[in-house]
Amino acid sequence: MTLPIGVLVSGRGTNLQAVLDAIAGGRLDARVVLVASDRPGILALERAARAGLPTAVFDEQALGSRAGAHSAMANALRESGARLVVLAGFARILADVFFEKLPGVPVINIHPALLPRFGGRGMLGAKVHEAVLASGEAESGVTVHRAEPGKVDEGEIVVQRRVPVLPGDTPETLAARVLAVEHEALIEAIGRFTETPAH
Repeated sequence: MTLPIGVLVSGRGTNLQAVLDAIAGGRLDARVVLVASDRPGILALERAARAGLPTAVFDEQALGSRAGAHSAMANALRESGARLVVLAGFARILADVFFEKLPGVPVINIHPALLPRFGGRGMLGAKVHEAVLASGEAESGVTVHRAEPGKVDEGEIVVQRRVPVLPGDTPETLAARVLAVEHEALIEAIGRFTETPAH
């Protein structure tokens, strides 16, 4: 059965595009029922609109608080029929109420490092790659994991892919190599839920 998924975005939407391409190419038995964001005017929402997908913005200032925005977002996802929520470059930590309003619906997040290393609050984007390079690690990679209330980058690991750290790497070159693998990892992770849908 085709898995209905909701996708949360905050930026360019490259992971969203990878998911849409995998669905269109028959590699993923899923359909995106809602693309939701915490900010208006981002490229990811433009990508979703071009694909004819329903979109919604849940701005914390407009809705009064993070909890208020995330509660409204969860309500919209529930109404959309989503049976999996994918955080595809979503830059906010979800409030507990988000999970409370979507019981039984798995939420997965993608992180540009090999968790449990280089995760946690504040470890976003370039900061992750800078930390990996500063540590002298020989490899980095990407982790798709379950997002859980009260935890940051600590949920059960669904998929990991490894990427070598090369001599002369900068945060930018490492980020570009990790991003290419992010797309593959995310599609594989979603695929696992299409095989065993949540009930």
